[in-house]
Amino acid sequence: MYEEKNCCCMDAEDAQPAQVRTKHRTEEEYRNLMNRLKRIEGQVRGVQKMLEDEVYCPDILVQVSAINCALNSFSRTLLASHIRSCVVNDIKNGREESIDELVETLQKVMK
Repeated sequence: MYEEKNCCCMDAEDAQPAQVRTKHRTEEEYRNLMNRLKRIEGQVRGVQKMLEDEVYCPDILVQVSAINCALNSFSRTLLASHIRSCVVNDIKNGREESIDELVETLQKVMK
């Protein structure tokens, strides 16, 4: 599901190469996530155009709210996939620190 590999960036604390975790996604999952992001990108461009066209503030705010909902939906989909694959595999392989990582991630995204 995911793999760890060295990258060219350094960890600030000990000047050692940082470990970067990657995740191989199925073609379908990748395509679905990318399609969602492209739609969101289009929505953002639409809001930029609304601003350029001096559209009334509440109309822009409604579109911004729709973008926030779309981003939240993207995050929920990605989180569900992460739990079902990475977290489950880590626990099965005895890497229970994955639970702490998940809790920390949830605390960051739920601010």
